[in-house]
Amino acid sequence: MTGPEEPDNLTSMESATETIKRIFEGSTSPVGAQIADESTRYKALEHAVCPKPAQTRLIAVANQKGGVGKTTSAVNLSAALARFGCKVLLIDMDPQGNATTGMGFSKSTLKKSVYNVLIDDEKASDNILKTELEGMDILPSNIDLAGAEVELVYKRSREKVLKNALAEVRDRYDYIFIDCPPSLGLLTINALAAADSVIIPIQSEYYALEGLSQLMNSITLVKQHLNPDLNVDGVVLTMYDSRSLISKQIAEEIRKFFTKRLFEIVVPRNVRLVEASSYGKPIMMHDPKCTGARAYKALTEEYLTREERDKKQK
Repeated sequence: MTGPEEPDNLTSMESATETIKRIFEGSTSPVGAQIADESTRYKALEHAVCPKPAQTRLIAVANQKGGVGKTTSAVNLSAALARFGCKVLLIDMDPQGNATTGMGFSKSTLKKSVYNVLIDDEKASDNILKTELEGMDILPSNIDLAGAEVELVYKRSREKVLKNALAEVRDRYDYIFIDCPPSLGLLTINALAAADSVIIPIQSEYYALEGLSQLMNSITLVKQHLNPDLNVDGVVLTMYDSRSLISKQIAEEIRKFFTKRLFEIVVPRNVRLVEASSYGKPIMMHDPKCTGARAYKALTEEYLTREERDKKQK
């Protein structure tokens, strides 16, 4: 004799989002209200489709300090836009090649790379690779790029080599992201000279503020001499810990410096983001429902909202 059928856990169990909403919706607690609000917003993003820009947007993701989430932001903003239906190219201008490995390619064995474009005058289109994520391509880095800073010195119009090389492929994409190296050398200058705008990731700690004024001075110089249309889209706080007083103080200091340029969405510390890069996948493919994935989806939405708002104000 058999007992009553067990419920199907896969269909009867409520999702984490539903649980959070049930517990915290209508809460008088500021923390509870924030959790419920964020849960609802992230849920709405799962099926979002974003409008494509009238012209290709080229964004440099830059900070001369390493370990601030620069590559993680470049990879996952690119992936989020691709998931939203845009055609995206990610350019790995960092000799460390972390964006390349983060998309599942081995930089030590690649023959195609941005080095060939910058130094050997090969076409960008001949060195672009398709990724596993539909709508997203990559112009990868390899070990040869480590010597490019020195070799670029001898190139004509050395600050605009990348800009000139991208002319043939720019119109094929809605967005092009450039992951800059953690320095202010010729590779970064090439990225800034080619870009329409800059996104600056900053880790939520005091050391991350060091050198920020130097980066802003470099952006100003590029704007004056090489790229008058270059703008700062904004600053994004990464590895943010809402329980930490230091994280909150850093946010306030940056808000004073950048006024309205600090993104409201912050990227929290999240082990899944670290795991994703080790597996050679953007977070949207590794764990699309984790906190890190939701943060980058929401950050992408905020970026697009800002872009639309700025367009109307011009």
